[in-house]
Amino acid sequence: MNRWFVRGCVLWSMTGLAPVMAVAQENSVDRAREALAQQEGDEDSSQQLEEVFQAAEKNYSLQKKGTHSLNYSLDYSYTGDQRLDIEITDGSVRNLDIVPSATHSFTNAFSYDYGLFDNLTVGTRVPLVVKYDTQDELNVYDFGDISFTARWQPLAYVPGKMSTTLFTSFSTKTGVSPYEIDIKRQLSTGSGYYSISGGASLSKVLDPVVIFGSTSLSYNLPAEDLDQVRGARILEQVDPGFSLSGSAGFAYSLSYDISLSVSAQISYSDETVLSFNDGTEAVAQDQVTGFLSMSLGTRVSDTTIINTSLGIGLTEDAPDFSLGLSLPINISGLRD
Repeated sequence: MNRWFVRGCVLWSMTGLAPVMAVAQENSVDRAREALAQQEGDEDSSQQLEEVFQAAEKNYSLQKKGTHSLNYSLDYSYTGDQRLDIEITDGSVRNLDIVPSATHSFTNAFSYDYGLFDNLTVGTRVPLVVKYDTQDELNVYDFGDISFTARWQPLAYVPGKMSTTLFTSFSTKTGVSPYEIDIKRQLSTGSGYYSISGGASLSKVLDPVVIFGSTSLSYNLPAEDLDQVRGARILEQVDPGFSLSGSAGFAYSLSYDISLSVSAQISYSDETVLSFNDGTEAVAQDQVTGFLSMSLGTRVSDTTIINTSLGIGLTEDAPDFSLGLSLPINISGLRD
């Protein structure tokens, strides 16, 4: 990238300084160089690029020791499906109907991060979920699953080198569980079980591009002591197993104020085993989900970068598409 900035009568490039006009005396050249030298508090181009990229990919940025950040995000996802309504009497099909259905989900989330050390950040995420089913005309407004995270950078960041971040998270079941509701009259806002996950993310700056990738493993704890009516049986336990996920992509700097990020995610979920009161079990087969995401980061002020995103489902089990918006919340009490 070759960008030039003009200060007074001297032209400054990111690779060096060059005088616009001849200067007769040596002391004049020295004064010009001193005036153009980076002053304390100034930001160079690499710092500006890092800020834009980090805002677009939160998994690859850490808080400085003792600093706070509070962010708000709004995500919308749409899932369309076809439901098979069938009635069988005495072994004969009496009624067969294919009914289209659609689920709209809005998630408002507040994320808080605190830097315990320069290389260790802890945080929490509190989601508020609004969900609407157009087929059964059901809706729900409630908390989702609150999660807690920790991100650790074992090695200091070196320009031009690969940066590695290790992370772990714990997800609660504070949302409305799908295993504790009347499935014909209510919707859920959470998973219904606790989950522990860990993984690693890698990123490297190749000005004006940042490439990144991550992988994670999650173990979902069984949900026990349930009492949900499922037809003529009572659901007593759900064992959701484990899941694997990975993602890769890149962020490209269109300017010092705008970046474009593109990534693909794929995840594998183990089969889920449902145990009933009569000793029988039902098994939901394992699933593979793919998703393509595009994000645009825009700097609107010195301290605020707004991210907008579009996601497209690549597999049958993924949402058809999603839209997202995130931005920092500047509260003076949280700024050190």
